[in-house]
Amino acid sequence: MADGVLSFPLTSFHADGTLDPDGFRAHIAAQIATGPGAVFPACGTGEFFSLDEEEYGQVVTIAVEEAAGRLPVVAGTGYGWAQATRFARIAEEAGADALLVLPHYLIAAPQDGLVAQLERLAERTPLPLVAYQRGQVAYTAASIRRLAAVPTVIGLKDGHSDLDRLQRLTLAAPEDFLFFNGASTAEIQARAYATVGVPAYSSAVHAFAPEIANAFFTALRNGDDGTTEKLLREFYVPLVELRDRVPGYAVSLVKAAARLRGRPVGPVRAPLTDPSAADLADLERLLTTGLDLVGASL
Repeated sequence: MADGVLSFPLTSFHADGTLDPDGFRAHIAAQIATGPGAVFPACGTGEFFSLDEEEYGQVVTIAVEEAAGRLPVVAGTGYGWAQATRFARIAEEAGADALLVLPHYLIAAPQDGLVAQLERLAERTPLPLVAYQRGQVAYTAASIRRLAAVPTVIGLKDGHSDLDRLQRLTLAAPEDFLFFNGASTAEIQARAYATVGVPAYSSAVHAFAPEIANAFFTALRNGDDGTTEKLLREFYVPLVELRDRVPGYAVSLVKAAARLRGRPVGPVRAPLTDPSAADLADLERLLTTGLDLVGASL
């Protein structure tokens, strides 16, 4: 998965909030055509927690059909292990290659419980599992050793950006255990993550501007510090500042940017809200700047 940007596609909705399967098919086909390392449908950027089981099945099925075996399809799952198992079975039937286990709902839990959550799910699905630590989920090195002993737990996505903790986790895990950077706007910290042995990262920007995401990935891989820093300074840092204005903009702005480019993704579902007119205008100016930097157009 370190061979390309990891794509987290948006889930398309009609204006009335209902699922738009045709829009999603067009969106994910366009994402796959840009050559990501893997595609992760129905995860955080794809508003997993807003989907019912039938909608989830449609989204994962379309992703598998469009990927057609050319790259891994890692579907989201979550809530408690019992409900996560229901989604896992749907993903398995749809042909997904693996599952990203999103943080459980609401409560804080001890390490024994966090490990048990993955163990219970692993007992009920043959699909490989990637744990996601973010919010109330943060594993210790001892827990990672226990998870790595579960044959189908294959990796960890990190959203905490605590590099001291992350280095301890990478050293505790076996060499073939996968790690990737799942911080919001992961490009901001991509160089730092790479220094602790985690070069792979997810990219929300890829969902609306794969030209920018791929240009950054290439520059970073080639050691082109000038391009990397120019994109960070003039596009990614301002994007983070805009994202931080309103809770939920980590998804809402991505969808709005995709709509600005004519992508058939529709609005976000409540409790998320679409950007204000003023923020949308700022987003359009920033998107134009970013595309200009890589020689693309809106």
